[in-house]
Amino acid sequence: MKKVAFYTLGCKVNQYETEAMEEMFEKRGYKIVNSDEKADIYVINTCTVTNLGDRKSRQFIRRAKKLNQDSIIVAVGCYSQVAPEEVEKIDEVDIIIGTTDRHKIVDLCEEFELNNKKINIVKDLKGHKDFEELNIVDVKSKTRAYIKIQDGCNQFCSYCIIPYARGPIRSRELKDIIEETERLAKTGFKEVVLTGIHVASYGKDLKDIGLLTVIEEVSKIEGIERIRLSSMEPTFIDRKFMEKAVEVNKLCHHFHLSLQSGSDTVLKRMNRKYSTSEYREIVELIREYMPDAGITTDIIVGFPGETDEEFEETYNFVKEIGFSRIHVFKYSPRKGTPASKMKGQIHGSIKSMRSERLIHLGESLMRDFNRRHIGRKVDVLFEEEKDGFMEGYTTNYIRVKVNAKEDLKGKILPVKINGLEDDFLIGKIEEL
Repeated sequence: MKKVAFYTLGCKVNQYETEAMEEMFEKRGYKIVNSDEKADIYVINTCTVTNLGDRKSRQFIRRAKKLNQDSIIVAVGCYSQVAPEEVEKIDEVDIIIGTTDRHKIVDLCEEFELNNKKINIVKDLKGHKDFEELNIVDVKSKTRAYIKIQDGCNQFCSYCIIPYARGPIRSRELKDIIEETERLAKTGFKEVVLTGIHVASYGKDLKDIGLLTVIEEVSKIEGIERIRLSSMEPTFIDRKFMEKAVEVNKLCHHFHLSLQSGSDTVLKRMNRKYSTSEYREIVELIREYMPDAGITTDIIVGFPGETDEEFEETYNFVKEIGFSRIHVFKYSPRKGTPASKMKGQIHGSIKSMRSERLIHLGESLMRDFNRRHIGRKVDVLFEEEKDGFMEGYTTNYIRVKVNAKEDLKGKILPVKINGLEDDFLIGKIEEL
């Protein structure tokens, strides 16, 4: 039995696509092994969000070949899509696939084995309209499943390469989303995460359908008790959405709303489509309907031209909003984006200092948000066992652990919160 190993870089969408490709190989009789094992085929699912992502992709390609000089090396994904000629020059690479046609991967490997000729099937994504179905039947976890409902992005933020790597918006057919969700529910999943490159844009290329329709239809599926949304643009949220959202009692009270900067002048240079006042109003609207909602976000520090004053605006805005969790990224120039050519590139030491300040603030805000739940009863979906404790998440995305003698994985149980420890809550399961 031939062995296949995967290296996956980047986002949850990449991970979803990797699992789908693993299934394709398994169905054809291949065995999936760990990435550090000797294998016959190595698939590197690349990332190109930053130049560092490109470099890591190349490192993984070369590392794989060292494990087995006779192996077939497949480079697939965003880096391959954006720079196919660059990837083709890497001697170790045998097959190059972009962000489409991944369903051909097994056939291409078998074709290469017969002919021993380098294969490059990367295609131009301009005007590409088809959503590529990559169904997953046997998901390894049995608690939370990611369902990819959308691909592509039309936003063209000045720092981002993704619209070039993923192409224009393509939405998955609703019937295919429902079919996959029903299969997941039958295998024991309680929570699904609706994900995509720009998930809030779902349906813009279809007629009379949007993300809200998906949420409502998925909520009708027996066995699914939670629906979580992946990162989304804040401007999607309006009063109509919130009115409908609270009616869907399975929708998690957690919104990851990309902010990127709390300075209006920086947001304008980033080509983001909102102001801080609009963002503030959206958060207030969410909390009006869901007072306990967890609001998480991403922040980029050290964007070209970011002054000390602009950073302080971001710092103060983050503090004012009171996020439950923030992810801080130091700006990294990405070749091919407008921001990489902007004047006023920030020195690395300044980026590090700003990053550390924001991370420290984020940790403080997270503890404040978590602390509010001490003494409350919350429902927890348990996901894993660690050192004699069962751990899981609340609907508003707080990690909780309890002392348990039995395996609670996949169960949603009421927990009385008694204390706070680091970035999670400590509780005790309530008697049912």
